[in-house]
Amino acid sequence: MSHDQSQEKLVRMANQIATFFLSQPEEVRAEGVATHINKFWEPRMRRHLFEHIDLGGAGLLPLVIDASTLIRRPEARVGSGVGVGDEAAEGGPGGKGVVAGESLSEPSIPETSN
Repeated sequence: MSHDQSQEKLVRMANQIATFFLSQPEEVRAEGVATHINKFWEPRMRRHLFEHIDLGGAGLLPLVIDASTLIRRPEARVGSGVGVGDEAAEGGPGGKGVVAGESLSEPSIPETSN
């Protein structure tokens, strides 16, 4: 895979994450994107994302750019960044988040009774 193809794939993946979080309340969108990337993207992927952002971030949704300030740079110490380390152990505001059993990778769908 060429560098251009891998960069396109990275942009597509970041935008898919952002697209999901656009359906969430505005105050949690950027943090949701950053938390997902901090937890599930390996340092090499994050490094390539920041290289792309540093070159202007062509093709990235504005939400990805907004979230980038909360994403842990690969050279940052382990446990820094939103959604990792002590912060992850505490859970989200109001008792929500993965500590409370919510998933960041799937939408919260209320159960309905028939």
